[in-house]
Amino acid sequence: MKSHFFAYLSRLRFISRWALMRNTAPENVQEHSHQTAVLAHALAVIRNEKFGGQVDAGAVAVAALYHDASEILTGDMPTPIKYYNPAIRSAYQEVEAVANRKLLEMLPAELRTVYEPVLESPDPEIHTLVKAADKLSAYIKCVEEVKAGNGEFRDAAAQTCAALEGFHLPEVRYFLDTFMPSFSLTLDELK
Repeated sequence: MKSHFFAYLSRLRFISRWALMRNTAPENVQEHSHQTAVLAHALAVIRNEKFGGQVDAGAVAVAALYHDASEILTGDMPTPIKYYNPAIRSAYQEVEAVANRKLLEMLPAELRTVYEPVLESPDPEIHTLVKAADKLSAYIKCVEEVKAGNGEFRDAAAQTCAALEGFHLPEVRYFLDTFMPSFSLTLDELK
């Protein structure tokens, strides 16, 4: 059996994010997925080392790498549309589930059981950390755009920061306090 799974995933770099907003630095889903994986791993490590957690940081990072894999079939739906109302959000979640099942079907049968929990049914603790990392990645994008003089991201930054606070996760608060201020600095200031 020949499989198109990884060929599809390699095309994530062609799907632009933030499509409804003017960007000073375009971002694609592949770049976002990498950053989300790095951040999710960091949140898991912080949870374990600072707050007594016992989550598998590697499993969190892998789940984050694949968290937007369905977008290879669905595209990236802008947040204001995706979350406009509960009916749209629910319908889009079903579309994402169908896309993830389609991706799984592309894999040889002997590999599906390995990828199924990553694409379809992550552990709730892992899911929460990946969602927080996804939102953190969006916040970093907003902060960087505002730093570059793009006022279009000002409201998005405030809304995204509020959403991060809404997670009520100590590891998110730790990241925001410890690491986030550096994202507002210039390269020369990062000494």
